[in-house]
Amino acid sequence: MFIGLDIGTSGVKAVLVNEAGAVVATAARELALSHPQPLWSEQDPDSWVEAVIGAVDDLAAAHPRDVAGVRGIGLSGQMHGATLLAADGRPLRPAILWNDGRSHAECVELERRCPSLHAVAGNLAMPGFTAPKLLWVARHEPQIFERVAKVLLPKAYVRYRLTGEMVEDMSDAAGTLWLDVGQRRWSELLLQATGLDLHQMPRLVEGSAVSATLAGEFAQRWGMANNVVIAGGAGDNAASAIGLGAIAPGDAFLSLGTSGVVFRVTDRFAPAPAFAVHAFCHALPGLWHQMGVMLSAAASLAWLSSVMATPTASLLAPLGDTVAGPGPVKFLPYLDGERTPHNDATAAGAFIGLRGATGREAIVQAVLEGVAFAARDNLAALGSASSAIPEVDLVGGGSRSALWAQICADVLGIPVHRVEEGEVGAALGAARLGRLAATGENPAQVCTRPRRLATFTPHKSRTAAYDEAYQQWRKLYPALKEFSL
Repeated sequence: MFIGLDIGTSGVKAVLVNEAGAVVATAARELALSHPQPLWSEQDPDSWVEAVIGAVDDLAAAHPRDVAGVRGIGLSGQMHGATLLAADGRPLRPAILWNDGRSHAECVELERRCPSLHAVAGNLAMPGFTAPKLLWVARHEPQIFERVAKVLLPKAYVRYRLTGEMVEDMSDAAGTLWLDVGQRRWSELLLQATGLDLHQMPRLVEGSAVSATLAGEFAQRWGMANNVVIAGGAGDNAASAIGLGAIAPGDAFLSLGTSGVVFRVTDRFAPAPAFAVHAFCHALPGLWHQMGVMLSAAASLAWLSSVMATPTASLLAPLGDTVAGPGPVKFLPYLDGERTPHNDATAAGAFIGLRGATGREAIVQAVLEGVAFAARDNLAALGSASSAIPEVDLVGGGSRSALWAQICADVLGIPVHRVEEGEVGAALGAARLGRLAATGENPAQVCTRPRRLATFTPHKSRTAAYDEAYQQWRKLYPALKEFSL
């Protein structure tokens, strides 16, 4: 048996996977976010640990015999979060998260200090990445910066608390702007640009390698053996790729989670900063990947649900499984700024085209279409960086909606496949990495593709209408830029 733990932004998911690769059980715990100031997004690092322990407690209580047979655990995590530890290993402040936009000025400073940043890190300096956050702390909280002994990403902090070891995998490390992504090692040059050195970084391992052993107190708590290994694991999107069997160059998927991602596997380091495309290490040795990232995908629908005090299922139900074509209202899903293709932490969301007769259904449809249009922006950016993507698997919470999947197919103009276990892809991928670390098996035998549950193909007339609507939609960002906060 193997366990996968996904430390997300809104919650923690735990999956228990058997030797046949099937998910036996799942457990989840919610997490709270803090926004103490505009553009800020923070979380208590200890809340991740408490949620992970609680989720595994739930698995152990419901399936004690299966959990007792666990041999390996894998970790997946929200990327980029700056978890700053003092010499005693305790957090110095709340973690600054991936969707925090306060450090846009520091991004300019980082690129000025390190002209080779793009070539080494493979990415533009964006506020979501970790390095600019440390420059912000150094400037605005110098008394904290002076005490920083280690900087860990979210899942690395959870690993530390579960094992006592400070270790990070290549895929997550690639999102810090401190990794030489092509060489898969920390860059002293990039660290120096933010006033840090190698001693403040965790040890690096590949995602499928053993990183540490579960501490005895937790092994005893959950009735496990004393030699349960913890894999290096992966950043959430690389872990989702492992769960989807996306381990060959050209494999691609679209994730509609809290954030949205268009992901493609590459066999080499292929940076494309001119298009605000991310180039990171994959979770397996010898592989990399490109990503286009939108900061508010399913989060946009969750926001609307909160504002309207209506569950998302109730918002979606009146629209059915298809719409006739583009709605009259347009939505920019930039509730937390945007990465690809704009690299603009101050970008703001907007509804355009509201009338006195506009009803709730039109607003809901606008949100679904706005996210799909943003995904098309990402698809175009990756197509500009290299070859076009002919089809995608769909994962994340948004994959539950057949309507959203069909809108995505019509907007993107390519087939979209909803797959089995699409909602637990990152946690499943983490479990697979835990298995690889424990058994040393061939990744191709473990990281198989899930069964496709449904394929949504573009409808010719709707695709033509969405092409026109997209061309109108993409003019909104530059027209409204001056109104961004």
